[in-house]
Formats: sequence, structure tokens, C-alpha cells
Amino acid sequence: MALLAFNDFFQRRFEKGERFLGCDVGEKTIGLALSDVNRTIASPFMVIHRTQWKQDGKTLLKTISDYRIGGVVVGLPLNMDGSEGPRCQSVRQFIANLLALLDIPICLWDERLSTVAVTRTLLEADVSRAKRSKVVDKMAAAYILQGFLDASLSQKKFC
Repeated sequence: MALLAFNDFFQRRFEKGERFLGCDVGEKTIGLALSDVNRTIASPFMVIHRTQWKQDGKTLLKTISDYRIGGVVVGLPLNMDGSEGPRCQSVRQFIANLLALLDIPICLWDERLSTVAVTRTLLEADVSRAKRSKVVDKMAAAYILQGFLDASLSQKKFC
């Protein structure tokens, strides 16, 4: 497979029971979220503390295998004006590295303000700074994946 546009991603037939994996790729961590088997609800899953790509890739491959992942949704950190900055290049390299390990459909999803929205929610819930730092990345991944899932459901209603 390859990096696919939103509409092309859904041209592929996913097997019953396959999930989607959401990724919030940062410099130090990769937040992961899983969809349910019906691909309608995203849940925070785990945070990979980045070391070397060899180890990070191994963790991703194990997750993809263990949880029957059929497709990956990766947050693209666009600038507020919609342009791509240096972080986007890093995300695109992450995708190239993943595709070199595994033939799986991958789709980019606009992640602008995802971490801000999650942090605000955690602050409103009065979660301590220490606890926020442990969960914000996987919750941001769930926020990204849920946006993608909601958009896919909306698209199906109009097709």
C-alpha cells in the first residue's frame, strides 16, 4: 500500500474485525489510539517513548499484528494557515519508515489543535500536570482518530 488520500483509503475493503490505529507523532513520543472493531469509536491506547526507529518500528509492528490493524491514520501537524512546516516533513519520514516495514494503507489527518483540545479537556477535569504529561499523547491520537472516524461515517451517509 502507500500513503492514501481520505477517499482512496476507503476504496480498500477492510476485513471484518480489523481496526484502525491512530498515531500522534512527536519528537519524543508517539501517541497511539485504537478504533473498535466496527471502526466507529477511538480509544487512547499507549505512548511509545521514541528511541531508535528500529525499536519504535518493532513496537508498531507488534501492535499492528496483535490488534489486527487494517489501516493507520497519522496526524499531520499543519500550520494554522494550512501550510506544511518542518514537523510535517518529520511525519512524512515516519510514514516512509513504516511503509518500508509493512505494506499497510496509511492516511494523513489534519491534527491542528488536537493537543491543545486534549490539554484543555484535561485541565477542565483538574488532572495534575504529571498525569497530563503521561496521557496527553495517546489522548491526542484518539482525538485525531475519532475525527477521522466521524468524517468517514459522515461520508458513508452521503454516498
